[in-house]
Order: sequence, then structure tokens, then C-alpha cells
Amino acid sequence: MGFTTFSLHHLFLLLLATVLHQFTSSAAIGVNYGMVADNLPSPSEVANFIKTKTIFDSVKIFDCNPNVLRAFANSGISLTVTVPNGEIPSLANVRAARKWVNANIKPFYPQTKIKYISVGNEVVLFNIPEQINNLVPAMRALNRALNKAGIRDVKVTTAHALNLFEGVTLPSLTRFRNDLAKSLFAPLLLFHRRTKSPFMINPYPYFELNTIDNKMDFALFKGGPGLFDRHSGKTYTNAFDVLLDKTFSAMSAIGCGDVDIVIGETGWPSMSDAGNVATVENALSYNGNLVKEILAGKGTPLMPNRKFEAYIFGLFNENQKPGPLAERNWGLFRPDYSPVYNAGVLRGGQVLPIVPAQPTPRPSGKKFCVPKPGANDGQLQAALDYACRQGADCGPIQAGAPCAQPATTRSRAAFAMNSYYRNHGQVDSACDFSGTAQITMVDPSYGNCHYL
Repeated sequence: MGFTTFSLHHLFLLLLATVLHQFTSSAAIGVNYGMVADNLPSPSEVANFIKTKTIFDSVKIFDCNPNVLRAFANSGISLTVTVPNGEIPSLANVRAARKWVNANIKPFYPQTKIKYISVGNEVVLFNIPEQINNLVPAMRALNRALNKAGIRDVKVTTAHALNLFEGVTLPSLTRFRNDLAKSLFAPLLLFHRRTKSPFMINPYPYFELNTIDNKMDFALFKGGPGLFDRHSGKTYTNAFDVLLDKTFSAMSAIGCGDVDIVIGETGWPSMSDAGNVATVENALSYNGNLVKEILAGKGTPLMPNRKFEAYIFGLFNENQKPGPLAERNWGLFRPDYSPVYNAGVLRGGQVLPIVPAQPTPRPSGKKFCVPKPGANDGQLQAALDYACRQGADCGPIQAGAPCAQPATTRSRAAFAMNSYYRNHGQVDSACDFSGTAQITMVDPSYGNCHYL
């Protein structure tokens, strides 16, 4: 209460200097291996490609696919597996958590080097109270289940989109949202501190362009005017460092600046419906400079010399992802392993031939309702069930019908969501589904499956 602004500033810098020496993580580049596609090579082929051709030493997947877990056995590559968001409430029960570990971890451990279990993905973003309220209890239960099974080196975490902060402010003044700071983030970070597990974030400058006045050079590690934080006296030359330091400041404000930070997802798409933001040149600039930045281990203005573990999104372009064209073009590689661009991730500086990008299809002029990229199967199944109960035309997604394949929850939910949206006059509010849907101008029709 008696501190001056001057003394508070110096106290902050003293605390910063105190905690920075505690971090032990080493710089590492991993990749997100998404599989929403019908043309990808087998998991065993992918594991061999990653091991022999790339610099990636870790891989993150969005489920616990046993074929993937078996494929990476004895590869030396670390794996992060993901619990679907819809399973979080049930896993708050210790008995259920033990069953989950026995089914999804024990059969593959230690031959497969499982490093992290991400309990859900971007749970706060989807804003489902039952999942948010049970997130920390589920993480505790899974950690106890791992310990009970004698598995001590698999850490429990959860990946966060950066809709966590209160307002738009300077990096050093960033705080967690008032509605979640005490109820969620304080106990979550205390769990991380106690278990020596990392706070995992998904920082995407691509999605933050509106908050940085669309400064492309700043977003793409190309410099430019930068950002001066008058409170800390630090100058920022790129948006990625801004997002990391915002996270660090929010963590420090509730006394947990000593918890490690892992970048669970970040990347840039190489193609989009229109405009010049998602291009091969911009994706190369962002991901190429990101790789150099991470491997250099120089840290950020508030975390100098801090080494980070980062997972690029993603490994392949995924041709079955609904939504805007950009959603199908986040990959570093095509399914035949040809690089979309050379981001510096090939082993020994290899340069594989680059296949020219295909022409960008024009938007259809119509509106369609499709799942958001981050929506998980549990959420999409609930949306699918709701839409069909409410009169959506779900006949075309039944077995043998034109839209039955691919037989994935995402594909079936996309058709049902759009049918519901049509039936309700195409008003924006009819394309919500608890925050899991979005409107696109790109027609998701394929083959004989027509979205009307």
C-alpha cells in the first residue's frame, strides 16, 4: 500500500530476475500432427519421415489414436496426446481417470515416449461451464492415476487459446480475465508448480492482427516500428514475443511466474479465400523465422535467454477440414511429403522440391455453417445430435447416403449444422452450437455430397 510506482517497477524487475534462473526447459521444435484428411500416409510412414527427414524431436496429436502411439514406439520422438474436451467432466472422477490411463497410456508406455497429456484443447475458448469447472479436477485425477500406475515422467497439462486476458493492454500489465483468475488460473498454475508441468499456450499472431493494427512486418518477425512498453521499458520487435510476455505477466501477477511455458500451437496458413495475409511468402516468413527464434534460445524482453519448447501447426495440409480455405492450408508439407515451402525444418539442411500451390478457389457467394477448427469430437457429436433432433436433414449422412463418407464426427456434424442453419433462415445466431460453429463463404460440398 505504501509502494510508489517507481518502487513497484523495480520490485517487478527484481522478481523477474529471481525466477528466470529456475527454468530448465531446453529449446526444441515439435510439430502438430493433425489427421482431418483422407489422403495422408500411414502413421508408421509419418513417424519414419519425421525421424529421418526433419529436425522435429516431438509431436503433438489431438487425440490418443492407438495407431499413432504404436507408430512412434521406440522412435525417440516425444508425444503429446490429447483428451477430448467432452471427456473432461467424467475424468474428474479418480476411478474414471485410472481407467483412461489404463486404456490410453499404459499399453504404449514406455516404448512410446509420451511426454504430456493435454486435458482438452482450448477449453476456455469454447466456454462450456461443465468443462471449465472440471478442468483442474480432471488434471489432478489424471496425475494421481499416472502416479498410481507408476508413471512419473508423463506430465499433465492443457492447451489454451489466448482469450485468457482482461482487455488489450501492454505486455507487462496483462492480467488474466477477472472471471477466471481466481477460480481457474490460480489453482491451475498451482497444480503446474506442484507437478512441475508446463502451462501450455497457443499463440497465433495470425489471429491477433486486429490487436496490432494489422502490422504484418511485426507479425512476421520482419521488424518494423515495434512496440514500446512504457511500464517495463522494454521494446518489442515481433508479435510472438508480445504474446509470450503477456502470458508471463499474467502468470506472475498471481504469483506463478516460475511455472514453465510451452507453446502448444503456433503457425501461419499458406493459402486463403481472398486477400494477401495467408500466402506462401507470409507462412514462410513466420514459420521460418519462428524456427530460428526458438532454436536461438534468446527468449523475450521479459524472459531474456529463456528457452522454449514450441510445436508448429501443422505437419500436413488437411483436406477434410471444413471452413475457410485457410483451414486446409496450415501444413508445412503436403501428404506426399513435398514441402509447401522450406521453413528450415528438414534435417541436415535438405531442400526438397517445392510443388507450386494450386489456384485459390473463389468464394461461392453463399453462406455455409461449419465447425470451428478447434471443436473436438465430443462437442461436435453434441451439435450433431442437437441439429438432427431439431429437424435438420440428416438423411444424407446415414450409411450409404451421399454424405456418409468420410465417416467422421466432424464431417457428419458439418452437414447437420449447415442443414439446421438453412432451416432457421441462415441467421447468424443459428450457426453457433455453443460456440463450436462458424460461417464460411466457401462451399464445403464434395463429390456427390452437396451442401444446399
